[in-house]
Amino acid sequence: MDKVAIVILNWNGAEMLKRYLPGVMMYSRDEATVYVADNASTDDSTAWLKENFPEVRLIVLEKNWGFAEGYNKALAQIEAEYYLLLNSDIEVTHHWLTPLIEFMDAHPDVAACQPKLLSIFDRDRFEYAGACGGFMDKYGYPFCRGRIFDTIEKDDGQYDQPAAVHWATGAALFVRTRIYKEVGGLDGRFFAHQEEIEMCWRMRIRGYQIYCVPDSKVYHVGGGTLPKSNPMKTFLNFRNNLTMLYKCLPEAELRHVMRMRWLLDYLAAWQALVLKRNLGEFKAICKARRAFRRWQKDFEQDRRQIQQSRRQIQQSRRQTQQGPTAKDSPAEYAPFLLLWQYYAKGRKAFSQLAAWE
Repeated sequence: MDKVAIVILNWNGAEMLKRYLPGVMMYSRDEATVYVADNASTDDSTAWLKENFPEVRLIVLEKNWGFAEGYNKALAQIEAEYYLLLNSDIEVTHHWLTPLIEFMDAHPDVAACQPKLLSIFDRDRFEYAGACGGFMDKYGYPFCRGRIFDTIEKDDGQYDQPAAVHWATGAALFVRTRIYKEVGGLDGRFFAHQEEIEMCWRMRIRGYQIYCVPDSKVYHVGGGTLPKSNPMKTFLNFRNNLTMLYKCLPEAELRHVMRMRWLLDYLAAWQALVLKRNLGEFKAICKARRAFRRWQKDFEQDRRQIQQSRRQIQQSRRQTQQGPTAKDSPAEYAPFLLLWQYYAKGRKAFSQLAAWE
């Protein structure tokens, strides 16, 4: 069994593989086995791999399962103590794996972690997709140490200490195999977007921790599959985010949050149509709301199971007077509305946000 299996999910990403896989092999092969799981690509990805990196273990999937289920299908075929889900557009650095392995080996109750994620285009700044570890407000809006909405901070070492976070980025997600399987992996129904945030939330509900380990550093292109302005990306983000809230929110918060999200989502749709004059984004948000309503009932059993897990871990904490993980875990979510903090209060850096601990 491998100690670490680096798994790169590929779909028509030959150019990214050609550019960044050599670095992954150079700086990782001594500590990990590298796999490429191909989501039924139609470019020359697999042929190039076989010719240039025959030592890479290739898993060929019969169709494009998307990010979430594609990884589930691939990881089911791999035996390893740790999985490292790695985007094909990641440039790794010398000694990037060791801090992640050492941290996870030393902290058995940590389910997953991520490296510091920096932009490949502006190497002194964090990268949008995960920066230095992710958080989420109670209404489902994600943010990061180093990135709030579209405001991305310069990396001045301000987040260089390991920290417990709400979620770790799927661009470079180092996860304990046992716990990945325990929680059922990524939710394949999401297809893509928000799936790592939702899985990390389920892990935390079960009492595990998620961390950022900034001693490990990588650079990310970002937006390689769908540009940020793509209506499909907008649709998936809104639909999946609503589904995540429905699955994971505590019972006492669900009704209030979902009512607020109805208002906020249609406000976002109005802004897209009237202020941005972006008909595609407007339609995508409305379509996402309808899609969520149609499939909400499919997640009722998931919600019941997650609520049961929450009650069990809360009971365990009451009995022991302490959580089963380290005491520095953050609250389950930030209690404020991030939109208010950002637009009304002008708090555009992570360090400026209202404290929630």
